[in-house]
Amino acid sequence: MSMNVKELAESMLSAMQGVLSEKWPEIKDYAEAEAKKLAQSLVMIEALNAANKIDAEEAALHLSIQKNASQMVLLTIKGLGVLAAEQSLNAALEVVKETVNTALGFTLI
Repeated sequence: MSMNVKELAESMLSAMQGVLSEKWPEIKDYAEAEAKKLAQSLVMIEALNAANKIDAEEAALHLSIQKNASQMVLLTIKGLGVLAAEQSLNAALEVVKETVNTALGFTLI
């Protein structure tokens, strides 16, 4: 099963909007960019895993790095706390969890 960047990003963005609704006008552009980056990372992880270039541990590291980078970007927005940034990213990953884990054949999220 091949994942689609656009579909993953749209699902994640919708979840992020639900968590960050109060600040959405300010954060929308950042959230769109970070959802896309996360989606691209997940698709890259899928491709690398399919080519036997990474294992589950390395995949988890790739995801952790991208999630941390996305959190740092979101934290640059004035008034957005660590908890809100973390919750929005967790919500984003939760909505694609089944798709990603099924595509990879192991539990990444």
